[in-house]
Amino acid sequence: MNADHRSTESGNRAGTGPADTASAPPTYLSASGTRARTPRPVVGEGRSARAVRQRVAVIIPAKDESRRIAATVRAAKAIPHVDLVLVVDDGSEDDTQHVAREAGAVVVRHSHNRGKAAAMETGAAVVAMRDAADRPPRLLLFIDGDLGETAVNTAPLVPPVLDGFADLAIALLPPQPGAGGRGIVVGAARRAIQSLTGWTPTQPLSGMRCLTREAFEAATPLARGWGVETGMTIDLLRKGYVAVEVPCDLRHRASSNDLKGQLHRAAQYRDVLLAVNARKMRSAVDRVRAGDH
Repeated sequence: MNADHRSTESGNRAGTGPADTASAPPTYLSASGTRARTPRPVVGEGRSARAVRQRVAVIIPAKDESRRIAATVRAAKAIPHVDLVLVVDDGSEDDTQHVAREAGAVVVRHSHNRGKAAAMETGAAVVAMRDAADRPPRLLLFIDGDLGETAVNTAPLVPPVLDGFADLAIALLPPQPGAGGRGIVVGAARRAIQSLTGWTPTQPLSGMRCLTREAFEAATPLARGWGVETGMTIDLLRKGYVAVEVPCDLRHRASSNDLKGQLHRAAQYRDVLLAVNARKMRSAVDRVRAGDH
């Protein structure tokens, strides 16, 4: 099996929008390397019935991001189909919540820092409360609070999910200036996902992700800490959901190679291993149970 099952068209077609599907629909490949589901019927002005009605909620977990959160919120509001930008202030000690609210975001706050996974679950729960009973649940677009003006460039993640080509779209970021990592954590996450699912992602730790409500609920409870993305990917692929990677021109604050950056990567490595080992154990238990029957 080819280790890299991403469609070559996911980079140059993901952001073209559904209007092009009548003549040459973009091809997205599933994690198993097979063609994903066919696009929904095109109606009206080249837009699918789902695209006409479905909306997108941007969820931004944030801690101490008062310097960048306003630009991130304003850029996120410009993404097509987005009608709700929600910031989950995860116990910030600065003015993140106030700055985000002034920029036009809906803000909820954890009284103390509970971690990214908890912030994502809180955000999804708040969006669910705001979804209308007579409309499809909003798609969930998770982005980082430090993207600033480049947050609008997560827009290409929406079409493959909105049009039914995939259940989960993951951003591929360009090389980030100042990044000091050596790829150890990324490599560990990549190998674990390949081992447990058969798919080799390019950027397994990418936090910019668009997914359906159904997929999000299938991935809960989320892995704790920095293992959330690795755990989510493994859980969804093993349950048969379709994932694609889509290039997005994003810029964020990269961790350097100083002591703080090294401690950050050590914590990432620990959390990724915890998430992977929990899923390996779960897989072993499932095999034993299946053998009993």
